[in-house]
Amino acid sequence: MKLEKLQYTVEDGVGIVTMNYMKNLNAIDEQMADELKYVVATMEKDPNVKVVVFKGSEKAFSAGGDIGYFYQLIKAGGEVNMDGLIGKVGVVTDGIKKMSKLVIASVSGAAAGAGVSLALSADFVVCADNAKFIMAFVNLGLVPDTGGTYLLVKELGEKRAMELCATGRPLGAEEAKAAGIVYQVVPKGELDAATIKLAKKFAAGPLLSYKNIKKQIYEASFSDYKKYLNECEIPTQRECAASTDFQEGVKAFMEKRKAAFEGK
Repeated sequence: MKLEKLQYTVEDGVGIVTMNYMKNLNAIDEQMADELKYVVATMEKDPNVKVVVFKGSEKAFSAGGDIGYFYQLIKAGGEVNMDGLIGKVGVVTDGIKKMSKLVIASVSGAAAGAGVSLALSADFVVCADNAKFIMAFVNLGLVPDTGGTYLLVKELGEKRAMELCATGRPLGAEEAKAAGIVYQVVPKGELDAATIKLAKKFAAGPLLSYKNIKKQIYEASFSDYKKYLNECEIPTQRECAASTDFQEGVKAFMEKRKAAFEGK
């Protein structure tokens, strides 16, 4: 598969996936979702890949959904159906959780919406001190997707997950570390070095042990993850995406004004 929005390299046993489409701040559209599915499957099968790293740019890990695309579609009177996209990103995040290799998310700048979910899917999150995690879905009249709500409940508990999902407030790097969802915070200029140092440490470690630890953790905590994605996340997002509140949220975001939601 030709990669246009991702870069993928393997260096010293480390598979490095770089989201590289800054035109829309690495927003995860269907093309990027297809490319992410491909690299996840490729890295799982490649014996040369011992550890996996996902990264974005210095400015943004990923801005989540492509709001500009939604805006143009709404302005043209078109229907926004996210079922296909959500199904694909669910395969990506479930694939990361099931992967037999340790996965590190290297986060600089904004991780918003689906970008937060992608980062949380990793086994370890290393982030720069400028990182911000923003569950921004509610600001558009949507619910979290890409497994976001499920992952936050598992990692932070129901009350903290509700706070972040319902308010959409940014979670800074140090607060995220204190909450337990970030492994390490480093100065922005040291992020790549710190990430690769950790990745190489794991690449030289007991890979069979890591593989089976991940398998145990998946069975202990994530065995119903795919059911949640298919039976809860897709239909709840479908209802929200069909609402006038979603249309208003997208328009307000693009027009740089406060949204006037009506609950319908």
